Amino acid sequence: MVDATPWWQLLCAIAGLNLIIWTASTAWLHRNRPDGTTWPHQRLQLLLSALYVLGCGYRSFLPVFDVPRVVMVDSWASSVLVGRTVATIAELSFAAQWALLLRGAALATGQRFSLWVAYAVVPLIAIAEINSWYAVLTTRNIGHVVEEVLWGTAAVLTVVAMGGLWPQATARGRRWLAVGLTAGVLYAAYMFFIDVPMYWARWVADEAAGRSYTTVAAGVADAASRWHVSHDWAHWRSEVVWMTLYFSVAVWISIGLAHVRLPLRARPPAP
Repeated sequence: MVDATPWWQLLCAIAGLNLIIWTASTAWLHRNRPDGTTWPHQRLQLLLSALYVLGCGYRSFLPVFDVPRVVMVDSWASSVLVGRTVATIAELSFAAQWALLLRGAALATGQRFSLWVAYAVVPLIAIAEINSWYAVLTTRNIGHVVEEVLWGTAAVLTVVAMGGLWPQATARGRRWLAVGLTAGVLYAAYMFFIDVPMYWARWVADEAAGRSYTTVAAGVADAASRWHVSHDWAHWRSEVVWMTLYFSVAVWISIGLAHVRLPLRARPPAP
């Protein structure tokens, strides 16, 4: 048996590093506070980022493979019910960060499509979270398929919206947009070409095997009380890539969003 413990220890180390980075980032922003117009925006970004950093840190120390109920630590705190609740709060906070940034930039530039996307991001992710809960409670991977399609769609819409902001952005704003565009394209590609096919394959395999699913009500009790402790690499290898990137790169992006100062506009929008 190949032991997955070193990978778990890496996640824990990254979580500790992320907390240090967030603390240092917050201290730097407080020392270099911008004018009163942009500081409330950045302060809210810091709060949302804190929720995401803490949520990802929790899930790094207590990783859970939701559908098969596999965990690293034998504790109620590792249960799918607790882990999924923490993940929901963290992921909605991250989505709100993107929506907040897009809204501010769209209002400054007069880009209506970008403003529409800003208002659509959080509802899309909220629906994705509902599908995620459906998947983990009933063990039907089709819920994860819908969830990841919605995340990928939100990423594509965000990329298009950021592209629409480019012509009127300042040089500094374009640097931030370039990072966002790159991250968004890579993320959307990962979701549609790797993550969605993976969950679809699991769903098809379960259907072919005649898997028995549980009801939502029964799933709540099961998710709260049943977990299987395993450090076997075979149980975790399908989760390693997305968890490692999600609990590191995505967290760094979340922290970085608090440093984007609005407005990004280089000139007033045309009347």
